[in-house]
Amino acid sequence: MKVLVACEYSGIVRDAFIAHGHDAMSCDLLPTERPGPHYQGDVMDIINDGWDLMIGHPPCTYLSYAGIAHWNKPGRLQKRLDALNFFAMLWLAPIDKICLENPKGCASPTIAKYTQEIQPYYFGDRQFKTTWLWLKNLPPLVHSRCDTFFETQTHTERPEPISVDDTERKKKRYFTDAHTRDPYERAKTFPGIAEAMASQWSLL
Repeated sequence: MKVLVACEYSGIVRDAFIAHGHDAMSCDLLPTERPGPHYQGDVMDIINDGWDLMIGHPPCTYLSYAGIAHWNKPGRLQKRLDALNFFAMLWLAPIDKICLENPKGCASPTIAKYTQEIQPYYFGDRQFKTTWLWLKNLPPLVHSRCDTFFETQTHTERPEPISVDDTERKKKRYFTDAHTRDPYERAKTFPGIAEAMASQWSLL
């Protein structure tokens, strides 16, 4: 397949598809962190170049519910609308098979209801990061808690919370995915998820 990995500078998903024999290219406003096929620029410049599959990672800064405390600050509404519009342009792209991934946020159901919720530890990376997938002409990713007659275990051990807020006057809260606050690191796809996408969707 000819695969476009939109809004990816890490090269993780791109390289997973290349390893499975596909003609894959990443695209982002930033340069790629790994040597490989990469278009540095606006993904809309190349969206019509005959792709069979697109894996898209639209920016989530103004869509994610993690930032809801800042929802009504000046300027946020327009930025949220711009982010939703970009998400919609990717979702409506003239590409047969599409996967968009984002954390929990207002793109569902505003643009379309998400298809599947996954965690990195479902696919071998012992981390929490609740991720939604929007899938068009693609099946949900298969994962298994244990070996069965039909499936091989893909889950690693469930991670422990990073910290717990159990102060008085507050309901106990568990923080699970704050190993780093660096937005560039947090935006990267976990290798296990990238491999699951490449291996499972290569069979279509």
